[in-house]
Amino acid sequence: MKKVTLLATAVLGAWMLSSCNNNARNPQNEKPVDSAQDINETVKPVDNNSSEFAVKAANGGMMEVEMGKLAQEKAVNPRVKAFAAMMVSDHSKANGELKELAGKKNITLPAELSTETKDHMDKLSKKTGKDFDKDYMDMMVDDHDKDVKEFDKAANNLEDADLKSWASKTLPTLRTHQDSAKAIKSALK
Repeated sequence: MKKVTLLATAVLGAWMLSSCNNNARNPQNEKPVDSAQDINETVKPVDNNSSEFAVKAANGGMMEVEMGKLAQEKAVNPRVKAFAAMMVSDHSKANGELKELAGKKNITLPAELSTETKDHMDKLSKKTGKDFDKDYMDMMVDDHDKDVKEFDKAANNLEDADLKSWASKTLPTLRTHQDSAKAIKSALK
C-alpha cells in the first residue's frame, strides 16, 4: 500500500511540475475570445462561421454593457446617459439569450472581455465631461456600424439556423441603437 501511495504522489508531483512549465501553452493565458474560439474549433459544436459569430457577438455584447455602465456614471449629457442605460438593458437581454442558446449547442463563449476591449475601456474611463461623451458616442457609432454589418451577414449566411434566427431577431434593435447613436453624436457637435 505504501508503494502505491508513493507512486501516486510521485506521478501527481511530476504532473504538477510539467503543468507549471506549460504556461505558454495554457489556454487560460490566452485572450478570452481566442481561447473560446480555440475550444469551439476543437469541439466543433457548430460550423466555424457560426461559432466565430457567437464568440464575437458575446464579446461585443459584454462590451456594450460594460461601456454603458461606465457611461451611466461618467457622461454629463442626459441623452448620452439615456443611451447608455438603453445599451445596458438591451444588450444584457441579448447577452442572456445568446448565452442560453450557446449553452444548448455547447458553444463556448468568452467569460470576460477581450484584452483589446479592456484597453478601449481603460482609455475611455480616463476621459471626463464632454470629452467622455463625445468619445463614447463616436465609439458607439463605429461599433454599431460594424455590428449591424456583422449581424446582417449572419442573419443571411450562417449555417446554424438558431444563431441565424437570433441574429435576425437582434438586428432591428442594433439598427435602432445605430440610428440613436448617430443622432446623439451629431447633436453633440
